[in-house]
Amino acid sequence: MYQAPLRPPSYLQPRLKAVPTSSSTAHAALATATPPQLSRSSSPNRQTPSTHPNTPFDTSDKATAALIRRVLCPHAHGSTDPRPTEELLPPLTSRNDIDLQLYAIIAIVVKEFVYSWYGKITPDQGFVEEVVGLVAHCTRALEGRLRAIDLENVIFDELPELVENHINAYRIGHESSYRTPLFTDPRVIYHTLYPHPALSPIPDPALPSTITEQSEHEAKYRQLLIQGVLAVLLPTEDLENACLRTLVADVIGEMILGNSLGGKACECWFVWEGITKTANAVKALLEPKTSGNEIKIDTRNRLEKFGLLSNEGGGVTKQQTRRSLSSEILWRILQYGYLTFVTARFIILGLVAASSRPPRVTSTWNIAKTTESSPINKSSEPPRPLRPTLTFKIFSFVSSLLDLPIRMPWLSGSLSLLQYRIVTGPLKLGATNGTIDQFLHNLLHSLLSPSCLPPTLLALRTTLFPLNTLAAAPVPPSASQYPVIKRTCALSLLALLPPALGARFFNTGDEEVQIREVEVVLDVFGDGYLNRHLGYAVLELVVVRLVPEMGEKGVRELMEGRLG
Repeated sequence: MYQAPLRPPSYLQPRLKAVPTSSSTAHAALATATPPQLSRSSSPNRQTPSTHPNTPFDTSDKATAALIRRVLCPHAHGSTDPRPTEELLPPLTSRNDIDLQLYAIIAIVVKEFVYSWYGKITPDQGFVEEVVGLVAHCTRALEGRLRAIDLENVIFDELPELVENHINAYRIGHESSYRTPLFTDPRVIYHTLYPHPALSPIPDPALPSTITEQSEHEAKYRQLLIQGVLAVLLPTEDLENACLRTLVADVIGEMILGNSLGGKACECWFVWEGITKTANAVKALLEPKTSGNEIKIDTRNRLEKFGLLSNEGGGVTKQQTRRSLSSEILWRILQYGYLTFVTARFIILGLVAASSRPPRVTSTWNIAKTTESSPINKSSEPPRPLRPTLTFKIFSFVSSLLDLPIRMPWLSGSLSLLQYRIVTGPLKLGATNGTIDQFLHNLLHSLLSPSCLPPTLLALRTTLFPLNTLAAAPVPPSASQYPVIKRTCALSLLALLPPALGARFFNTGDEEVQIREVEVVLDVFGDGYLNRHLGYAVLELVVVRLVPEMGEKGVRELMEGRLG
């Protein structure tokens, strides 16, 4: 029987608007048909990949749909039911390709965290169907709220501001410990500048009680956060079901947020490895693609090829060197000329297109009534005025991360002056709804296309759940391995820079000095406890923007407003 080779990831394939047709769906179900009991009992075996061609992680849409049918629709898996998954399950969003990846994650979570204990009690699927319906209701409500917020402002202005504050607080805490005669713990300085109730008291290895107390505060904070979100998004009949509400809160708060933000996701080695993988992926996109079938051309003449002409005299070598130098200069001029032409063409066409677009709409941070199940009193906060795109914090964040005011104060000052003149100059090209502002706004908006979300969800699934199962907890590296991980990350970042640019920026051509300078920049993510401050700050920002009611009322008030 012919076995199809592994498909590339879904972002290399044409975007799927709908789940495959009935015939392909039935073929997928039959091709991957296994007894329902094996989806739970065979998970230890799947953690050890073999050399069989079908064993590697298949991320195709057909295999993903088969996984969803096997876990969430066991009555349709292996049967002759021709209906696709979007007819068997309630929609999560308005796009089928996003629903496919979200349901795959939900299926893995249900299989690993619900079936592990619920399947031992009863084979009934009613409870799982109720959980799926509850999640679908929440995701549809979140999608409606997501359309009402300014994503460009949140991602490119508010999130970089949080990271910039983290960088500045880290450097203040660590610099002050060297400049004062009395030693002060950098964690104490950082926590004093940016306190967080979930991360108090500061854990001290000398006092084990502080570690336990801080962990308890963090767990209670996650529960309060999830309970507040559920109090706004859930329908009244589901909100009154305390058992269902507690189960969803435990799965999201402890198994997802607890294992990510409260676990390895904020550790320094995990952050550095993530940066390394991202840099390697970017480098792979920038490097020219080779197929391995390139033909090597021999530039020697016949006399040199058959050894009848010697190069010992040196005259031919000098002539060849002169020709190679001239050829290199010519190709360098052509390369930079073509790059300049493409860049100028991109900017000119973008400015022309931006000048004809409608002005940006003033966004309100108050969400209108998106669902009938959210009878929360709306706030009377006035609309927040739009900021010029050039004043977003993404630019100052890059400057702070690279430490430009210290390394190159002339460049930092020149860029700041240029930014000020473009925004407030006579022509106001960079002011709100100006030509440059419209150009940058459309450029950032194109980066947030919904078509980028399915590949992102797929990458998240393959990272968190390799082989479509809960991976065994990896042994975290020891403290002695941290310098190696950080050095590897620094090398991957330096590989993205041209050697001339790196030598100019670091004011030296010594590679070891450049590596040490990059490691100093990476040190801002070198403390897992401080990284959790940043992680929870980002989580709070996302929650408040999606559920602004939580910024106005507490969890008890929200519950009383819904249940009375």
